[in-house]
Formats: sequence, structure tokens, C-alpha cells
Amino acid sequence: MTRPAIGMEYTVLDCPDPGALAAFYGAVLGWGVTRSDDHWVVLQGPGALRLAFQLAPDFVPADWPAEGVRVHLDLRIDDMDASTRWVLGLGAELVEGPADHPDFAVFRDPAGHYFCLCLND
Repeated sequence: MTRPAIGMEYTVLDCPDPGALAAFYGAVLGWGVTRSDDHWVVLQGPGALRLAFQLAPDFVPADWPAEGVRVHLDLRIDDMDASTRWVLGLGAELVEGPADHPDFAVFRDPAGHYFCLCLND
């Protein structure tokens, strides 16, 4: 059987306020909104990279590490100190690092999703 054409459309984060969370990640990444309504917001990055936010009024974030984390975002950075200050200033919460790990730090976004800042190799 020949593999049909299947590609990645979006990475989607469920959240209670898609506009607010899109604004957070738009500021973190420097990406712009390409689509927005009450239930769905899309950020466009370089090339085909897109991140979407979907309304989920009953969204409850996982309690890490007790409940584990099934999916998170790894964001590539050049400067841990400056990037940490930037995301904290935008409303992220530091969970672990960078003192715990020199190459990455774990954060929660304002809706409670986990993401990591990872130093470039």
C-alpha cells in the first residue's frame, strides 16, 4: 500500500480563552494571528509552522509531575536568562530550572500547559 499524502496541520492547545493564550504565545514567539474567532485562534510562524488555540471552557491543566505530562512544547532559545525573564514577564510560571538544569527550564503558560525553554546546541 502506498502512503497517502498526510501532513501536519496544527499543534492545538485547548484552553478556556483562546485569544488570551494566543496573545501570550504570539508575544513569546513573535508570531502573528492569521485566524481568530471566539472558539479558535491560529498563530503563523516561519514556513508552515502554526500553533492553534481551541476553546475548551472546562480545561483543567495536568498536575505535574504527579499526573505526568503527555504533550508539551519545546521552544529553542539562545539566552536562558533573557528568555526566562521574557516569558515570566508575559505571565509564565517557572516550574523547574534553569538552576536545576543548565540546558532547559520548564514553565507553565497562563492556561496551565507546560513548555520548556531549551538552549540551542
